[in-house]
Amino acid sequence: LLPASRWEVNVSGILGRDSSMASEFISTVCPHDCPSACPLEVERLDSRTIGRVRGAKDNDYSHGVICAKVGRYAERVHSPERLTTPLVRSGPKGSGSFRPVSWDEALDTVAAAFLKAVDTHGPESVWPYYYAGTMGAVQRDGILRFQRELNYSAMGKTICSSTSKAGWQAGTGAGLGADPREIGESDLVIFWGCNALSTQIQTWNLAEKARKERGARIIVIDPYRNPTASKADWHIAPRPGTDGALACAVMHVCLKEGLADRAYMAQYTDCPDRLEAHLETRDPAWAAKITGLDEKTIRDFALEYGKTARSFIRIGLGMSRTRNGATNVHAVSCLPAVTGAWKNKGGGALLVTSDVCKIDRTLIDGLDLPPSKARTIDMCQIGRALAGDAKALQNGPPVAVMIVQNTNPAVVAPESALVREGLLREDLFLCVHEQFMTETAKLADVVLPATTFLEHDDFYPSYGQTFLQVGRKIIEPLGESRCNHDVLRGLAGRLGAKHAAYGMTSWEIIDETLRRSNLPGAAETVEKKWIDMAGSFEAMHFIDGFGHPDGKFRFAPEWIDTVGGCVAASAAGSADEKATVESTARMPSLPDHWAVTDESDAKRPFRLVTAPARNFLNTSFSNMPTSRKQEDAPSILIHPDDLNRLGAVDGARLRIGNDLGSLVLRAQSFDGLQPGVVVAETLWLNGDFEEGIGINLLVSADPVSPVGGATFHDTAVWVETP
Repeated sequence: LLPASRWEVNVSGILGRDSSMASEFISTVCPHDCPSACPLEVERLDSRTIGRVRGAKDNDYSHGVICAKVGRYAERVHSPERLTTPLVRSGPKGSGSFRPVSWDEALDTVAAAFLKAVDTHGPESVWPYYYAGTMGAVQRDGILRFQRELNYSAMGKTICSSTSKAGWQAGTGAGLGADPREIGESDLVIFWGCNALSTQIQTWNLAEKARKERGARIIVIDPYRNPTASKADWHIAPRPGTDGALACAVMHVCLKEGLADRAYMAQYTDCPDRLEAHLETRDPAWAAKITGLDEKTIRDFALEYGKTARSFIRIGLGMSRTRNGATNVHAVSCLPAVTGAWKNKGGGALLVTSDVCKIDRTLIDGLDLPPSKARTIDMCQIGRALAGDAKALQNGPPVAVMIVQNTNPAVVAPESALVREGLLREDLFLCVHEQFMTETAKLADVVLPATTFLEHDDFYPSYGQTFLQVGRKIIEPLGESRCNHDVLRGLAGRLGAKHAAYGMTSWEIIDETLRRSNLPGAAETVEKKWIDMAGSFEAMHFIDGFGHPDGKFRFAPEWIDTVGGCVAASAAGSADEKATVESTARMPSLPDHWAVTDESDAKRPFRLVTAPARNFLNTSFSNMPTSRKQEDAPSILIHPDDLNRLGAVDGARLRIGNDLGSLVLRAQSFDGLQPGVVVAETLWLNGDFEEGIGINLLVSADPVSPVGGATFHDTAVWVETP
């Protein structure tokens, strides 16, 4: 990346910057799918040009720290590869051949396809598909209002956090936890399934503060030695999908060694006696066989955790991306309820802070419209739905038309070969609204140019900290690019949607939404830079009670398994309790290891984890030159002993596969994981792989109990030399 001063010269020459205009730093917020929603200061060089991007130093969560990929955002916003005009396909599907058209022609073409599909197959044949390429509430979620009013098929948002939230809320009953700023006041910080240095660097810096100022210990629990684990005091590497077993053994030791807070459990939890009886056999020896860890490691970890009052567990989404992910998260969430760590500042746990921000979403989501009766298609099963799978389609009509915003399913969705095949269907009309010609956009019939967050207005609640922020447009849109809201407004008028929000600008929706939520308006929030929505210590630590009606933490959650179609027994004294716990067909009624993962076997002896690469964020930065250079090339981390058994060496080409297909990756000898586990850091684009398709070729779209989810870290594979 060029230094900021050289960027100014570079972009000035390319874009014709008015060098007489004085630069200034404008406050805004990072929009990307990350827990931190970092407060930013962006240098505006003129009305169309930015320079440096830095963090806001006066924020007491981020303290001015931002990740490197956002720090070089000028590389993205001023990329010569940005889309600038609407395009209509002019060659065969997937050929990448397009011709520029006016916005009117593009929107007329899209609307005509929508109307034709509705006339032929009914409104459910139209499927708006989106996710979190922006976390801004207006630009991300306005498509919900669009879907609701026109009765198009809804989308099950399962690809990221649905499983983890289900597991967390099963115990706590709420989408909040200890304020992450308290990490700096902890004596033990545990990053469990959370690569903080790559995905939420602010929490790492707070842990470092605690280590320097309080002598706190930092422990990372993750299947491989990621960047965070490499800087921790202790890295514990269980086999993927076995976190629940480790958590149960920790609770077993705490109960046996007098480290459980029985008074707290009696006051704040539902069934401490049942839990203790259940955990009697879940000792370190039991967990060692499941996790691949030795008994001493498990016991030593349990003792350190149980003896430390100010122990903070930062739970990441990683452990939830398995078929037993919800039960893993629930089991880990039980730990501070056993030790009573919730009582202490700097203690407790955190998955998300989503519930601290109570927003009236009527305008954004169209909640004043009649509820849509349309089906909901699981977004992870996009390949199966487009292939006509009756179950994925819920026995409804085929998907004939899609509009895609804020995501790149050709790369990021599971079963990517099937996804690509479906997107290439001749009878599917695909409209993609994007900033770049992504691999999904290349398969489209119409491509619409999208703004970046610097070119539109939005507001940003966070799911990893407590600040609500508004980001104003800083520079003018590049070329003819339009924001998501304006695209939906243009289509709404052509399709007969009449919700009041379509007569409002993005800024007006932000202002009205905040005021309806009893918060300062948009302009005042911009002036303040942010509003801290954190609750009191008592609220964030559940001192006033957990989120369930009786105020109790649930060791025995009432799982409502909409995927498996069953309710696990959880009532005290239930006759089939033991059968429920031990059954792999039903969710455990108490914290446990649920053995439903895609386990390795003689045919597929390796377990694959597709972890996030530090310089990519899904595919938001996968096409950026600096990110690509720093990540080098797609590779697979594999234990040296496994390499030797394969007769291969570091840097060799290896073929990795399962029943879904196979691909070639470069071997990277790595001793920071257990033998039998391999890691592919992602997301590289499909075109970066030797055979033109990426790692999600191997990932199943099987639904995850209880509410659906993704299995990105739950894949058994074989590995061989080509």
